[in-house]
Amino acid sequence: MSPLRVGVLAYPGCFASEVFGVPDLLAMATHVAAAHGSLQPAYEVSVVSPRRRVVASGGSALDVSAIRPVDVLIVPGFELSPTVDLDATLAHLGPEAASIRSQAASGTAVVSICVGAFLVAEAGLLGGREATTSWLFADRFADRYTDVRLRPESLVVTDRGVTTTAAFSAMYDFALQLIREHDGPHIARSTARIALVDDARSTQAPYVDPGLMPTVGKEFSLGVKRWLDQNLNARYDLAALAQEFHVSTRTMLRRFGAEADETPLAYLQTARVRRATHLLETTDRTVARIAADVGYRDPGAFSGIFARHTGRSPREYRAVFRRR
Repeated sequence: MSPLRVGVLAYPGCFASEVFGVPDLLAMATHVAAAHGSLQPAYEVSVVSPRRRVVASGGSALDVSAIRPVDVLIVPGFELSPTVDLDATLAHLGPEAASIRSQAASGTAVVSICVGAFLVAEAGLLGGREATTSWLFADRFADRYTDVRLRPESLVVTDRGVTTTAAFSAMYDFALQLIREHDGPHIARSTARIALVDDARSTQAPYVDPGLMPTVGKEFSLGVKRWLDQNLNARYDLAALAQEFHVSTRTMLRRFGAEADETPLAYLQTARVRRATHLLETTDRTVARIAADVGYRDPGAFSGIFARHTGRSPREYRAVFRRR
């Protein structure tokens, strides 16, 4: 069987670690497969670019090859912060966007890592598709690409040949998925254990820190969120919440939804789960006690909501994230 041809698109300012992260894990998988009797490499990896010279983020010069036909094209992320001119950055990457479009048109599977999703969207590949990206820049992405069905809680999303991943380490979640599909679950599991990579993650929700989210133009919803945060264990009452902010229930839902893109109840559930994760990580309290501490009288209902948000039961979460 011919090896799977994997190309990584290098470009000015890309994260060098995201250029080599997936290839390195694929190299490990190749050694694991060889130890289990595989007679030939399963992957043929190249770093490609439409440019002759590429300097990655941090000033690292990368050796690159010319764009060539591949089965999978990986688009790493780049430095992005509130001070970065995103329009100028993406405009400068026009040759890369054209290369992505050309590869996709020839049937190549395209994969973005972290905010590489911005470049893939700029190439026109994500319109009408489901996608994800780093939770920190999800709002910025959604505002810019309104025709993309964003799933900001997801680690890896594949829709009709285009895959997007969450931030940085989610490249390993994708790589393990690729290994699982190409070499089988046993090789993927063994590779994950050797590399100390979690192969059971399903969501980026446990890692979200609302304190790092952009706040401009969201003063009303931020006030509501603060009030809910301070009253986590109180029974949810929309009418009482609206009265607290001197608005009708309809206005509360409309204004909060416009700024936060969710309902106050949905935010409250997320906040309760976030508090519960902290208690599971740092205390010996029972799951039932933690459920009560964050406003749930029924531990079973709490466990169900917790699992929907984090992809793990409270006990499973504690086993993985407990701080000792």
